Amino acid sequence: MIQNWKKLGLINLPGDGNIKQSHYSVPFAMPITNEIVRIYYSPRDNENRSFVTYADINLFTREVMSTSDQPILTHGSLGLFDDSGVVLFQILKINNVNYLYYSGWMVGVTVPFYFWVGLAIDKGNGVYEKVSQAPILPCHSEDPFLTGAPYVIHEANTWKMWYISGTSWVIEGNQPKHYYTLKYAVSTNGIDWERSAHICLPYKSPEEYAIARPCVIKEDGIYKMWFSYRGSNKAASYRIGYAESENGLDWKRMDELVNLDVSNSGWDSEMICYGHVFDLNGERYMLYNGNGYGKSGIGLAKLQRDLK
Repeated sequence: MIQNWKKLGLINLPGDGNIKQSHYSVPFAMPITNEIVRIYYSPRDNENRSFVTYADINLFTREVMSTSDQPILTHGSLGLFDDSGVVLFQILKINNVNYLYYSGWMVGVTVPFYFWVGLAIDKGNGVYEKVSQAPILPCHSEDPFLTGAPYVIHEANTWKMWYISGTSWVIEGNQPKHYYTLKYAVSTNGIDWERSAHICLPYKSPEEYAIARPCVIKEDGIYKMWFSYRGSNKAASYRIGYAESENGLDWKRMDELVNLDVSNSGWDSEMICYGHVFDLNGERYMLYNGNGYGKSGIGLAKLQRDLK
């Protein structure tokens, strides 16, 4: 079934001269009431290091009700895997404990960057503490280049994660170019993960080189994934794709079902990326970024059909 997404407009989150310097990247929605949604996102400071903060908005008016005074997660100490910034991808609440899964960044030399999956936990006091100074998905024989963009669901006492895994760096035009797509891992505690070589979404064409930011919902016994992709014949910049799976491992791509494309002009006229799909009051919504990987802000779209 075609997913007809109606764009509801840009959420103009305010800047805060001290900490929110640029970007509103990788939004994640956590409904608070039937109207208020907490939007987590990752801006950059004046040294271009990303951190995590949030704002509470009225979903129906897109009015900002309040914002966080301080970051809830910041970069690590010099030399650590996240010393160049942290980007939140999901908060998962299990047994009244919030698990914040993120990507930690390092600036590279032979390649522009490295990133790896990290975890911070809030046990109820609103303060997130990193479980380790090291990533929970570090360099590994199955992931030798990088890991990132984790999305986790908890099902039948098993934690299931879909995440970015680098497949190569290639010199093109005298510059290193990254190639990464999505893999799968399982855990019994959300911290220690078992990986495999299985690739969930192979590249669709020789031109495609980046498949990013998965968002997974299990519905009617089917795993449904929205993700960002670029480099295909359709788009050199990011677009939102879609896939379904019966087992969470083997996915059928159906990008053509997502009726949400760039605008003719304006803040999302060049790319649409980093979508997070969530439900509220029996309706389905998507937060997403536009031009500049979130530099132009966060947009809101609504699915134009009733949920099953």
